[in-house]
Amino acid sequence: MPEKLHPTTVRVAEALRELGAGGEIVVLPESAPTAAAAAAQLGCEVGAIANSLIFDADGAPLLVLTSGAHRVDVELIARTAGAAKVRRATPEFVRAATGQPIGGVAPVGHPAPVRTLVDTWLAKHEQVWAAGGHPHTVFPTTYEELLRITGGTAADVE
Repeated sequence: MPEKLHPTTVRVAEALRELGAGGEIVVLPESAPTAAAAAAQLGCEVGAIANSLIFDADGAPLLVLTSGAHRVDVELIARTAGAAKVRRATPEFVRAATGQPIGGVAPVGHPAPVRTLVDTWLAKHEQVWAAGGHPHTVFPTTYEELLRITGGTAADVE
């Protein structure tokens, strides 16, 4: 890894090591705030990108790791999470819950655990890529590893 990683990426890298994750942080030449941008730089299918989306579920953060090929059905994840109201979180809510900027939210490295749903469609890919805490960073992982390191719940999200 380069010596001058963003502090949020350093926290993610440390969390990955502590959790025994296999992948190393990769710094992308360009920002990758979307799954399509990340896939283009990595040379993989957009569906192999694990988008990290933070929702406000009855006032509590809910992280949905979804295949980049999907759009999240908010009503479905509300039922899955047992929440009365789920809505897309504001940038301020995301930063408070994760300590990371929108477009680079990693599945780990947050100030406190965040309830997580992991899109079952990610299991279709041998390797998936998740954000590394900053829009310029990602790391390789697997569906099973995402479930393990996040303590997440497998879920259909679309």
